[in-house]
Formats: sequence, C-alpha cells, structure tokens
Amino acid sequence: MENEKVRMYVSIANQQIYPYKHDSPWEYEVEMSREFLPVFQRLFRQMDQQEFRNFLRSHLPYVPYHYDRDNDDIDRSTMKVYALIHEFSDDETKRFIEKLPYFSRPASQ
Repeated sequence: MENEKVRMYVSIANQQIYPYKHDSPWEYEVEMSREFLPVFQRLFRQMDQQEFRNFLRSHLPYVPYHYDRDNDDIDRSTMKVYALIHEFSDDETKRFIEKLPYFSRPASQ
C-alpha cells in the first residue's frame, strides 16, 4: 500500500530521517506516506552541499557573510524542511514550529 502512513524520526541537526526511534538522536516525529521520504532526503542533501559551499566561502575574507547567497539558500532549505515537518507532525509540534523564525504561514487565498 503506497499511501500507508509510516512513523519516521527527523533530525535536523544530523540532516537525517530515521525509520526507528532508537536509530539515532532525533528532534521531530512525523507520520507520512513513504513517498515523501525522498523529499526529506533531497532537502538534506541540498543543505549538505550548501553548507560545504559555505565552508569554502568562509576562506574568502573579501565576501562578507551577510552578503553571501549560499546563506540564503541554506535558510530556504531549512524552511522547507520545517514546513514538511509541520505538515506531518502532531499539534504540539506544529505549534512549536509555528513560533520558529524559519516558519511562515502561506498567505490566505
């Protein structure tokens, strides 16, 4: 059953999603269909690549940190991960994420 929901455990700090609670430390529990697993994995891979580019850029003192586009890219990716977690988490987690600076509600239509 493709749309069957599974419980997964997300670690933003480790940029991982785990199928089992005791695999590794995690911050958020989500319940989603498996089809969304590649979305999390792709976002975490993007963040890893962006952080590596930031590491390389940090060795260039003539590029001010606050003018670096890669920082904005990491922020956008982080916002997408939090939006996914918000979508598939319980009410308590949703309320917590809604208070984070990375979260913004879409404008009403």
